[in-house]
Amino acid sequence: MATIAPIIEVDPVHPQPRHVERAAEVLESGGLIAYPTDTYYGIGCDLMSKKGIDRLYALKDRDRKKPMSFLCADLSDVSQYAIVSNFGYRTMKQLTPGPFTFVLEATKIVPQIMQTRQRHVGIRVPQAPLMLAIVARLGRPVVTTSALDAEGTPLIDAGSIKDELGHRLDLILDGGVQPAEPSTVVSLVGDQIEVLRQGKGIIVV
Repeated sequence: MATIAPIIEVDPVHPQPRHVERAAEVLESGGLIAYPTDTYYGIGCDLMSKKGIDRLYALKDRDRKKPMSFLCADLSDVSQYAIVSNFGYRTMKQLTPGPFTFVLEATKIVPQIMQTRQRHVGIRVPQAPLMLAIVARLGRPVVTTSALDAEGTPLIDAGSIKDELGHRLDLILDGGVQPAEPSTVVSLVGDQIEVLRQGKGIIVV
């Protein structure tokens, strides 16, 4: 019988250090966690864990040629994993933390599976203190994807995630009900702002 992931109630705005530590330890071991963000409940793993990435793609039954985005703790963190021009930095500084996914050119440190054929990556710095704390403690980005049921419907609370996916996860962080709104995807490649998907975040140009 498969083990069901435990649920831990967390304060998403003022996360308890012991819960941040436990989540980071799970990620370090190649585990998968579920967590609230500013746009949806996400499922994620350590960007540098091949085991975690393999498990995450299997859970989502996702084509491995379709990269997932990842969460960074702050803009200085982003610059390790993407080539950020002065234009890109100024734009992101205005919009982060927030409900945006930025498409940028990857640096060599990013695993190839997380890059498109054009060597682009999707990076978020969410308005989600819990995940920012976990990423900072981990010291590496967290690959992230939305928590969905078998029909592709977003799961908006920890109980639903446990029922649907708990046997394939290692830890569920319960931050209450989280209405599912996708992030706005913004390409900053070539120092041009191009909205690739309109979501929760609004850009006034």
